[in-house]
Amino acid sequence: MPDNEKMHDFSWAGRPKGEILALGVGNYLMGDEGVGVHIAKMMEQMDLPPYLDVLDGGTGGFFLMNYFDEYQTIIFVDATMDGKPAGTVTITEPRFASDFPNALSVHDVGLKDMIEAVYLSERVPKMYLVTISISEIKPMTLELSEPVAASQQIAVEKIQSLAAQIIA
Repeated sequence: MPDNEKMHDFSWAGRPKGEILALGVGNYLMGDEGVGVHIAKMMEQMDLPPYLDVLDGGTGGFFLMNYFDEYQTIIFVDATMDGKPAGTVTITEPRFASDFPNALSVHDVGLKDMIEAVYLSERVPKMYLVTISISEIKPMTLELSEPVAASQQIAVEKIQSLAAQIIA
């Protein structure tokens, strides 16, 4: 591949690949709604075990589906408006697409929509969902509210612990 084409290669070619992908989703420009992306960016700066990869999925929607073929397990990290106090971190192991929360209004294609498409494919990885409860969406801000910002480290620790349990 010519050097000028390398910057358009999104395949992670030549990069060691783990068995588990932590996939942060959300819109970084919408305050707390982007907490999944904030967490992915935080984890990208960490020295993680070789079995755990991290990806800032943003609002990639169906463009992220190729990762479902590459990993045995995917841990989604996303914001949810579930009525719990802001900053509450919850881990679930959804069995069906209907177990995923409905999309927040600013996602181009909701996580649930993407999961429904995955269930139609031949290979479905094991999936977990780490949600961080939010109380509002603030357009055009990178800032997280205090309780959501405080929950980031808790979420990272839970993701790492879950990945270690999965690999054991």
